[in-house]
Order: sequence, then structure tokens, then C-alpha cells
Amino acid sequence: MNGLVKGALALGGAVVGLATLRRALNPAPRYAPWEKPRYDEFEKKVLIVGGGFGGFTAAKELCKRIRDREDVGVLVVARDNFFTFWPMVAGIVSSDIDSRNVAQPLRRALITAGASFRRAEFKGVNPEEKTITADGGIEFSYDQLVISIGGQPNFFGIPGVEEHALTMRGIEDAERVRNRMIERFEEVSLTREEVPESKLTFVVIGGGATGVETATELYNLVHDALEPDYPNIDPHRVRIFLLEGLDHILPELDPSLRRAARARLYTEGIEVRTRAIAEEITADRVKLKNGDEIMTENVIWTAGNRPNQTINDLGLPMDERNGIKVDEYFRVTDHPGIWAIGDCAAIPDIREKDGRDVPPNAQAAVQEGRVVAKNILATLDGREDELEAFEYRPLGQLVELGSDFAVNEVMGVRFTGLLAALFWRAAYLTRLDSPQSKARQTADWLLGAFLRPAVTQVRGSSEE
Repeated sequence: MNGLVKGALALGGAVVGLATLRRALNPAPRYAPWEKPRYDEFEKKVLIVGGGFGGFTAAKELCKRIRDREDVGVLVVARDNFFTFWPMVAGIVSSDIDSRNVAQPLRRALITAGASFRRAEFKGVNPEEKTITADGGIEFSYDQLVISIGGQPNFFGIPGVEEHALTMRGIEDAERVRNRMIERFEEVSLTREEVPESKLTFVVIGGGATGVETATELYNLVHDALEPDYPNIDPHRVRIFLLEGLDHILPELDPSLRRAARARLYTEGIEVRTRAIAEEITADRVKLKNGDEIMTENVIWTAGNRPNQTINDLGLPMDERNGIKVDEYFRVTDHPGIWAIGDCAAIPDIREKDGRDVPPNAQAAVQEGRVVAKNILATLDGREDELEAFEYRPLGQLVELGSDFAVNEVMGVRFTGLLAALFWRAAYLTRLDSPQSKARQTADWLLGAFLRPAVTQVRGSSEE
């Protein structure tokens, strides 16, 4: 009998524990579905356009600050119903990271926090009527508007880039790059003639973090996944170039980390060329300004970023790089009630004396989202004297070059190698918003330590 009682107690404890874990992983939303007010019913309405790092963070921070208030409503309007976790995008190329783990469910996270969400593409703003227009002519009203629609690739007017190069701006881009490599292997495996050098040559243009990580993931895709599946193709015939216009790669890092990264790329056979500026890209080659040519049918562009061109038609003040002009509080010049953050905004860096703007990166956007939420609430409550000037505080840079090597700089501390790679994974894993994504990605990495990745080419929306 005692054994039965102990067994029943143990079973009951396990059930309670599992129920508690389920509640922790699936928090209840602020409002029950039948209780949630309509966005238009709130006395004070905050509308956020864009669901990237800046907009998503601003929405969650606002909801956190108004948890005990019923007068402020938050609505996010974004083109996609998922939030892309950019630092992990390059890992999709080698299938080290699953696309669904990078696409964080935006609607669920916002509804749980207490905000509303509508999937629609931003088209225009009417400051006089305090409304925005989305595709289909749908209008949304606001009292305070935050524009955070990110950026897009900058091709610098170089002929052929837009027509012949793949970009690396999101999940579908990473899948296209992976599919391109697989497609080339499939083509070569079928041919009985001499294979052109251009077919198996991949050129990544841009030596920043995205370019370096993309080149490394291409190498991993070839040697970890495709080599065993295509025994009739010599993997060493695949050439990977990394081109950078400056005299060094990873300009955002300390020189010692740059050297460590370049040494790693060298050992992997990735050919790094600095002071290499593309003059033209054609269907079968990259022409450089120094007269050199690289025969390739596979170019990946990671070299530049500019504000989203949608802002050009908004009638808002712009700076010379076509970013929305804002002050140190994120207020758009001469437009009360409109704020702008992230890649689409020209935010003055108050740390710098030469007039430079805050860099358009993810960690800056997160910090901007938190501060703009605080400033919006202060404005709504008539506390403009409490506005906080934004001061960007860079926390460091993490760059992964394979599952066993990274180059990191965190709070002034620099370290490389396996420890840095493990830190990279732990740091970004904890920053994933979705509990399911955290669990799935952890499991994938653990299995990846014993099983080589299974890579397939799924034709469909991610095809060219």
C-alpha cells in the first residue's frame, strides 16, 4: 500500500510539474479573446509600422510599461507575420539552423504581450489626419506613430548586381543561396562534358559579418552535407571567394580578431581578396575595377544597406543617405507625433563629434525600441521634460565561422575558437523569443554533434 501511495504522489508531482512547465512556456495573454478591446476603442493609440528588431522591441516594451493601464492601445502593422532573428540567418545556408527557428511568430508574441497585430504593407502616412495607409487602401489611425520599416540592399549603382546577384537580407534569401549550391551540384552530376569553372565558383561580395558568415556556411554546406551525397563531384573544385573593398575584412572588429577570422577562412580554402571593388556583374563573371575578372554564375551580395525605399514617398524630411531625419529622442523633424527608429532612420550618435549617425544594426535597433517606448509614454502623459536622449551603447560583436569557431568581442573582452562558438550559440539561443524555437534549435544542435545535416532542395517560393 505504501508503495502505491508513493507512486501516486510521484505521478501527481510529475503531472503538476509538467503543467507548471507548460504554463511557463505558454504564458497567458494579457487579455482573454472575448475581453480584448478593439485598438480604435483605446483613448490613446500607438501605432508601430514594422516588425523587425526595433518595432518588435518597441511594442513589447510599451506593453510592459502599460500592463496596469487601460487607456493606451498598441497596434503593430507589418508586412510579415513573423519576426526574423537576423543573427542566425546565415546558418540556414548550411542547414545548421532551421528556417522556422529564425522566423519567430510575431502575432502570437504581440497578442500575448497585449498588443494588436495586422499583417499589411505600409504605403503612406497622413500627418494631418493622423492616419497611415496600407495596401488595399486600408487606413489605421494613431495618436503616436513609430516608423521602423528597416532597410534594403544598396547596390551602389553597379551594373548587373540587381539582375545577377543573390542577396542575403532574410530567410528566403538564405534558402535561395542554399538551393543555388544544390542546383549547381545537381547540374554537374548530370553533365558528361567539361564543367565550366563558373558553375562551381561562388563569390560573396562584402567582407562584413554577414559576408564572412555566408562564405563560411557555403563551405560547410559543401564539405559537411553535399560531399558525401555527390561522390562523383570533387568538393575541392568548388571555389569560394570573399571580396571586400576595404583593406581588411570585418571592419567593425579589433584587428586581432580580423586576423584570426582571416586565418580561419584561409584554412578552409576560402579565397579572400581585399581592396577588390566590383565594377560590373554579368551572367558568368564579376569584373573588378583593377581589371581582374572572376568567372562565376553564383554571386551573393552582402556589401551594402540603405533605408527602405518606401520612406521616399512619405513626404517626411530626409538626410543625405535618404534616412528619415530625427532628433536624439527619435522625433521626426517638424512632425509632432511621428517617430522613426532602426535602419530607416538617420539617428544622430551623441557620442560622436563628427555628426555620424547610429549604425544600422540589430543591437542598436533593440536599444532604440526600448527608449522610444519610454519617450512615447512620456509624451502621451504630458511629461516631455522627461524624454530620454538616445545614447547607443555597443555591447560587442559576435561572428561565427562554423560550429567550432567564432571571433567575439563582448564588453571589451576578445576571444576566439571553440569557446567563442559556444558563447555565440548560447547568447543567441537565449535571445530567441519563441520557447518552441529555443527547444527545437537546442535539439538540432545536439543532434548535429552526432549526425551530419540532411540537406534537400525544396522548390517553391524560395526559388528565383
